[in-house]
Amino acid sequence: MGVLGSLVLVSGRVDLTPSAPKPRQLLAFLMLNANRMVRASDCIKELWDSHPPKSSMSTLQTYVLHIRQALRCTAAEVHSRTLVTQNHGYQLNVAPHSFDRFRFTYMDRLGQEAAAAGRFQQASDRFSEALALWRGPALQDVRTGPLSRTHLVELEETRKCVLERRIEADLRVGRHRELLDELAALAVQHPTHENIHAQYMLALHRSGYRPRAVTVHHALSSALRDTLGIEPTPRMQDLYEAIKSGAPELDVPALTPRTV
Repeated sequence: MGVLGSLVLVSGRVDLTPSAPKPRQLLAFLMLNANRMVRASDCIKELWDSHPPKSSMSTLQTYVLHIRQALRCTAAEVHSRTLVTQNHGYQLNVAPHSFDRFRFTYMDRLGQEAAAAGRFQQASDRFSEALALWRGPALQDVRTGPLSRTHLVELEETRKCVLERRIEADLRVGRHRELLDELAALAVQHPTHENIHAQYMLALHRSGYRPRAVTVHHALSSALRDTLGIEPTPRMQDLYEAIKSGAPELDVPALTPRTV
């Protein structure tokens, strides 16, 4: 099962993902709430927002039946317990290893544990494995409703955090030159994101490009003032001053500063 990209429901090499828009939307919603009970009323709101048809409940039950038929082909021995009805709602029960969102969360946790223990190469590997699970924007081929959108925003923010953690781990093991192109692109995509700019400045400084690092700070400051009407945080200013003065501690990967 997968939501980190296009919607995926497969058994072996057989694609069992519903083709009709509404069943796809319902399956996606249940996946986003995997292992949690979802009220039928919430399913109806997700599918039709504030304009459900009079037959919404019976139509919802038909969609659930279609999904159950697809799930029956993925796990015949347990299909009766995969999508269950309870308390006027539905619960899609998913094994952690069979769902890309759960695997993503698991690899992220392993990466954070490794980083906390000072095993930064291992942390970088785990974060990279987590990011590799993404096949594009979450549910990029599903027309999502109002209740799914908050999940998608949360997923994208988590993906960005894992990316920053992976870059942080790479800086800790001295991979600053290899990061320059990636960080340059990220700084353009996120002109007001302080931590990305801090990582870029540090990578430039350690690669011998101190004037470029100073320029990056100036660009960030201008973007923050023009877009948000604020100045960089004190931590960002401290990093800027340390780079300008050539503070020797910035050359030590173990002392990589953080801005968030």
